Amino acid sequence: MQAVYADVIVDITRESVDRTFQYLVPPELTDRVKEGTAVRIPFGRGNREVDGYVVGLSGEPKIDPARIRPILSAGSGKISIEAKLIRLAAWMRFVYGSTMNQALKTVLPVKEEEKPDAEEQVHLLADEDTAREQAEAFRRKRHTAKARALEILLDRPAHTASRAVLRREGVTADTLGRLEKEGWISRTSQVRWREPPELTEAAGRNPSEKEPVLTEAQQEICDGICREWDGQGRPVLLYGVTGSGKTLIYIELTRRTLREGRQVIILIPEISLSWQTVRRIRACFGDRIAVLHSRMSRGERFDQYARIARGEAQIVIGPRSALFTPFENPGLIIIDEEHETSYRSGQAPRYDARDTAIERARLEGAHVLLGSATPSTDSFYRCRKGDYVLFTLPDRYGGADLPAVEIVDMREELREGNRSIFSRRLQEELCACMETGSQAVLFLNRRGYAGFVSCRSCGHVMKCPHCDVSLTSHSNGQLICHYCGYRTAQVSACPSCGSPYIGGFRAGTQKAEQEIRRFLPQARILRMDADTTRGKDGYGKILRSFAAHEADILIGTQMVVKGHDFPDVTLSGVLAADLSLFASDYRSAERTYQLLVQAVGRAGRGSRQGKALIQTYHPEHYSIQAAAVQDYIAFYDEEIAGREIMRYPPAEQMLAIHGASAGQERLETAMRYIRQFLLRARRSDGTVLIGPAPESVARVQDTWREVLYVKDRDPAEIYRLRGLLEKYVEINSGFREIYLQYEYNV
Repeated sequence: MQAVYADVIVDITRESVDRTFQYLVPPELTDRVKEGTAVRIPFGRGNREVDGYVVGLSGEPKIDPARIRPILSAGSGKISIEAKLIRLAAWMRFVYGSTMNQALKTVLPVKEEEKPDAEEQVHLLADEDTAREQAEAFRRKRHTAKARALEILLDRPAHTASRAVLRREGVTADTLGRLEKEGWISRTSQVRWREPPELTEAAGRNPSEKEPVLTEAQQEICDGICREWDGQGRPVLLYGVTGSGKTLIYIELTRRTLREGRQVIILIPEISLSWQTVRRIRACFGDRIAVLHSRMSRGERFDQYARIARGEAQIVIGPRSALFTPFENPGLIIIDEEHETSYRSGQAPRYDARDTAIERARLEGAHVLLGSATPSTDSFYRCRKGDYVLFTLPDRYGGADLPAVEIVDMREELREGNRSIFSRRLQEELCACMETGSQAVLFLNRRGYAGFVSCRSCGHVMKCPHCDVSLTSHSNGQLICHYCGYRTAQVSACPSCGSPYIGGFRAGTQKAEQEIRRFLPQARILRMDADTTRGKDGYGKILRSFAAHEADILIGTQMVVKGHDFPDVTLSGVLAADLSLFASDYRSAERTYQLLVQAVGRAGRGSRQGKALIQTYHPEHYSIQAAAVQDYIAFYDEEIAGREIMRYPPAEQMLAIHGASAGQERLETAMRYIRQFLLRARRSDGTVLIGPAPESVARVQDTWREVLYVKDRDPAEIYRLRGLLEKYVEINSGFREIYLQYEYNV
């Protein structure tokens, strides 16, 4: 029988995960030792025994087999939290092509110990009369400090004061020590949880405050979802129009999960969304929630993890990293705004939080709920295949109407002499909004702004003749396709109509604000973009200010359209809808539809009718037409037909191989060799290779970057080719200065 060796990582929670140790798997443990299994092993010199976790198995020893010691025992019975997460890391390594160490660092981040924030309380032990007599006695003996300490305590509620209060009054630690020794006072230490601003602000609401009652349709959906999950685990996609009350369904399903004694993870796409989400969830569940995100201090993060470990928090809210919260028994994972690209990691492993959540739920026996007003094409495709279950909320909560939407053709504005980024109609509506005392949200669609070249007269876009994506303008005077590498020269006149008004779009939020002040000088304006949200609570301050009606107009980029609920907003305006429509990405039409529907949906969420204006140079495009009437099915049918023709996901599987190196020529050579290897390794012409080509940002900090795409209908073939490529790269020294990352269905 061939020997089996296990790569074991030791004491994951405290030591570096960069090194594993190899152990022999005894024959009697072969059936019990798997990736993620907790094991007991001899470690170091002598007879020391420690716990470890198996992160890999192989039949090849890495050192002399005589020096490899056997595993002593394998875990049995209850599987630990760490073991479950390590199994998830092993799955991520296989699917997303990272190393095990990279996957482990993602799933089990090494958490540095932080000193608890403890506040010392000083308590008076004597009764009031005795203490006053003693204070006078101290003063007669000129023990002024002792007398002062007793007098302060006598004047405080419950005769108790914090150490900080006494310190401000000049009472030293030495004085307190003597009083404690003499039996006049006692001291206790009380740990104070360091809370992020989202929790601190939300704490002002009464936890007993009730959310609005579920409508009959919402109640039916909750019951239907629970019936679907009774005995089976298919993920559920909740598709509800903007303002339909999806959050109320999240709350009800969370309540039911907690009653079962299980925990809930709620993922949100952006930190900027946490303010309103946390506020609503905490109103229902009080202190049982924790928040995790990257803008928290180390102390805040440490305290949130401590509360989770102590069982004080049963609900966690945060962006994609919150998926790996070390809950012992998670029962529900909710992914709000599931269509958002922020659920995909940009660092190895380049995981998709949605698919990873489904795998974690499978390992935990939990359920996954995806929610969106604009579902991703991938998720809706899986609903059509039967992999997911679809539930729909077609109406707004409380009977509110969807906003009336008007498409403004900016080509006509240019022909009539208006070169402003604001159409005359939008200017009129903003003035009317000010007169009625309502609010407006303006969305500057900057996604993809630096890339494509278009004509402002006729709308023509310079596109790749092979890939159906826009060409990207580069400073070297070329237009480049970032899928196949096609190149052509920059143009100074439109090849379609001859107009000189062809080029990129240069307006930003600051310019938009200046334009508004020109025709509405009295308007109170807030900007929400990368510059104004740099601070720790930058998002929250702006959103709270706008909610308090301290501004009339909120203008910003993508972050202003994602899930915010302001009942006084009656106007939503979209500036330059085309900027995402022709980004150099096959998903550009999908991104545009989602952004426009989300932007339109900010208006009319209160008692007053809303209105939305979409400014565009391509009013006839199917994504803009469908967004104006919020017809997702019409958009999806058109979009999936194009994906099938061009063989893009989800119709086919696609792997992106990202290469980076300090040397441009070295990188180009390496990527060509990779292409040649894959061409030899593929089994049929059904596997298509595109590129290599420069990344959309071809150089970052003097590191050159290229990408190569592999497409095939069969995901197993994609995994096979990637596995062969990993071995090919490992044994060829020429790749040692090339950094490779893999991205699945990018």
